Amino acid sequence: MTLKDQVCIISGGGSGIGRATAIRMAEDGGKIVLLGRTKSKLQIVQAEIERAGGKVTTHTLDITDLEATQAIVKDVVREFERIDVLVNCAGDISRHRTLLETTVEDIDLTIDSNVKGTIIVTQAVVPQMLATRSGTIINVSSVVGVTPSLISGVAYSAAKAAVINFTHYLNREFVNTGIRACVVLPGEVDTPFLDKRPNPPANDAREMMIAAEDVAEAIALMAGLPQRAMIPELVIRPTLQLRRVPA
Repeated sequence: MTLKDQVCIISGGGSGIGRATAIRMAEDGGKIVLLGRTKSKLQIVQAEIERAGGKVTTHTLDITDLEATQAIVKDVVREFERIDVLVNCAGDISRHRTLLETTVEDIDLTIDSNVKGTIIVTQAVVPQMLATRSGTIINVSSVVGVTPSLISGVAYSAAKAAVINFTHYLNREFVNTGIRACVVLPGEVDTPFLDKRPNPPANDAREMMIAAEDVAEAIALMAGLPQRAMIPELVIRPTLQLRRVPA
């Protein structure tokens, strides 16, 4: 398994799973292109990768901005002449979780960042993959997309279900084109995302969760398989399960 010299775009690359994936793919020899809203976070990840001898560029971007996203992807193609891997990691979650508390603003935030943005970045990247008849698209969903969670809330559960459906749709539309779409469904992951919960988990609970680096290993596996093979869907859960009450 190797990503040597493959051009890998990672959205949401400034923290959490996106950051861990960028570092992991750089270790495998990938040329990393980080997308994210916060320049300072991207710069920190860039410095980490470069200190380890990896290759990385960064672009500050709101992935729901269609024109800006298309322009940046064109810049990437001009610089590297191809795109081999796209990892759609970007996403956000509302603070309100229950149906009756969830506002229109909560819905817009969650659907736009997880679904709209994922589709927009994929639209921008696919033409280049079609031209080379090769490419891997990896979407980060969640187990709550299959089993809705009171902790994650109504909007996030629905959004992550849409990401799973979108991934399988891509494989239907682009069958036999050389493009393969994969989706990873993590269980609870110890990332800064958890701090947005109404009742953030304690440290002992976080220690039982998956680490962002564990999910990055799964993503690297999907990306590094020979082009003749693919993992359409992969679930990764904590070995130890916590007993939960609604947040």
